[in-house]
Amino acid sequence: MSKLAWRRTWFQVHKWIGLILAILIVPISLSGAALVWHDALDRVVNPARFATSGTTLLGPDAYTAAAEPALKPGERIAQLAMPEHDGPVVVSAAAAPAPGARPQGGPPQRTAIYLDPPTARVLDVASSRAGLVRFLHVLHGSLQVPGVGRTIVGWIGVAMMVSCFTGLWLWWPTVGRWARGLRWRRHRNTDTNLHYLMGFWVALPLFILSLTGAWISFPAFFAGLTGQGGPQRGPDRGGMMRAQPLARPAQSVATVLREAQPLAGGATLRSIAWPTDKSPDWTVTFAGGGAPLSIKVADDTGTATPAAAGAGGPQGGVARLMRRIHDGDGMGIVWQVVIFIGGILPAVLAITGIIMWWRARGWKAELAAKQRAKA
Repeated sequence: MSKLAWRRTWFQVHKWIGLILAILIVPISLSGAALVWHDALDRVVNPARFATSGTTLLGPDAYTAAAEPALKPGERIAQLAMPEHDGPVVVSAAAAPAPGARPQGGPPQRTAIYLDPPTARVLDVASSRAGLVRFLHVLHGSLQVPGVGRTIVGWIGVAMMVSCFTGLWLWWPTVGRWARGLRWRRHRNTDTNLHYLMGFWVALPLFILSLTGAWISFPAFFAGLTGQGGPQRGPDRGGMMRAQPLARPAQSVATVLREAQPLAGGATLRSIAWPTDKSPDWTVTFAGGGAPLSIKVADDTGTATPAAAGAGGPQGGVARLMRRIHDGDGMGIVWQVVIFIGGILPAVLAITGIIMWWRARGWKAELAAKQRAKA
């Protein structure tokens, strides 16, 4: 196949990926850009839950006692999360499913109780499925489509990787050196120049974000490619998420923390997860030098043991790294800005691409009409 034929082929692939997926790319990319600053956005839209009076911390049992009056009938405490900076303490509670109710897709609904760290005063009570930030998370991860939404987003990520490759091929000047492609006025129309120039600069970051997004959507497939998806299967993630906290654990929160702390080596407490009907152990997480350190405490005996390495999934650190790259958590302000721009520009590229396609339809129709008139 000649170079011109390849160019025509890649043009068709690039064009139809953009046209077919434009309506989906815009909400995914814009929501991803907003979620780079999800903590700051949460503070803006929910100021009451961040109206803390200081950073002094009480014991975890004080927070659970303060949260219990805010629980609805049938709810049980599932997790306690300590603040990393000046935020609130968050106690999450799960409601027992109604008898005969069918399990719903996605994470189960939780009630979050936000507490003032120095006083344990209740600042806010909210559903885990409510609020702007939660809406953006679900929109970005599954397009608000239950069940198959995550798969759809994963395949959009694959299509975007192809679009990045074909876009670079089409950007490359057919005559002269490659630096000619960096010129602004490659076309008489502003939108076309924007599409060429912004497409070049965003291609590599967008490829990385698309790859990591597909990795998050298809963890088992990529685990096999990296040789980390062995025959042993991890726990059912969906089943574990829907597990119900025990109504009356044998161990108290204070006892669990006392048993876990000697194994943490003085690290800072981050969270405590209650035992459930799927796992009879408490999980106490501490801030480690790199990855968080998790300690399991058996509810029946109170024996504390370090969690097995790789217990977070079959891909271990690779999966965590892919998510950090995609979300920007702990990756520094430079990469977070790159991700933010990488979320804004695909929406601009989709809009300018549609304008270019519509204009081309117009002049092709005019040309066809002139040819018919001459005939």
